[in-house]
Amino acid sequence: MKKLLVACAALFALQAHADETLNVAATAVPHAEILEFVKPQLAKEGVVLNVRVFTDYVQPNVQVAEKRMDANFFQHQPYLNEFNAGKGTDLVAVTGVHLEPLGAYSSKYKKLDELPGGATVVIPNDATNGGRALLLLQSAGLIKLKNPTDILSTPKDIVENTKDLKFRELEAATLPRVYTTVDLALINTNYALQAKLDPSKDALVIEGKDSPYVNILVARPDNKDSPAMQKLAAALHSPELKQFILEKYKGAVLPAF
Repeated sequence: MKKLLVACAALFALQAHADETLNVAATAVPHAEILEFVKPQLAKEGVVLNVRVFTDYVQPNVQVAEKRMDANFFQHQPYLNEFNAGKGTDLVAVTGVHLEPLGAYSSKYKKLDELPGGATVVIPNDATNGGRALLLLQSAGLIKLKNPTDILSTPKDIVENTKDLKFRELEAATLPRVYTTVDLALINTNYALQAKLDPSKDALVIEGKDSPYVNILVARPDNKDSPAMQKLAAALHSPELKQFILEKYKGAVLPAF
């Protein structure tokens, strides 16, 4: 009887271990691809990783805050800070994973100095990525901002615009779909890759490797330290993943560990 009880206890322990599940919201490229890469490693450690792909930058946070998803992987810390402040949420970073340099793309011009006067420029409509786009254009000498370091700058904060560029703000996910209809589009790398753009070749200007916008795994205070979440965080810092990122994205996505 004692042996039977021990065997049953071992079986239950094994079942409990195997039943660790994480549901993670992510944008498709590269986030979901990265998560799919580490899925087999996590399975060996008893964690079932379910990845759900989203096409926007709002619902992944809403889903985690409402406990419909356990974590998400799509954003950087400045965006998370702005979201928490605006929505009253308290989502937290678990770990940083990679960098996605934001770039400027055009289907009409090969160089920024070819942009005509009054050219139409589209940028992301969320506060941090919109400001980030303007900072990049400022670094390229196209505009000057009232506060040259403010990531929350908007087109209203432009104090010098020698080409009289016309700015439109659109949801980040739509920018690759409209970039052929405008003169210049500032596109996040994940969406650029989805649109088959090569950031290392196609971007007229792109953020450098010193970009502070590390993409992070995000969870809630109540689950960020759970064993399963920490296993995922460790997998997202593995040498195997670093090699995968370097080989697959060829500089368009850079490991941050």
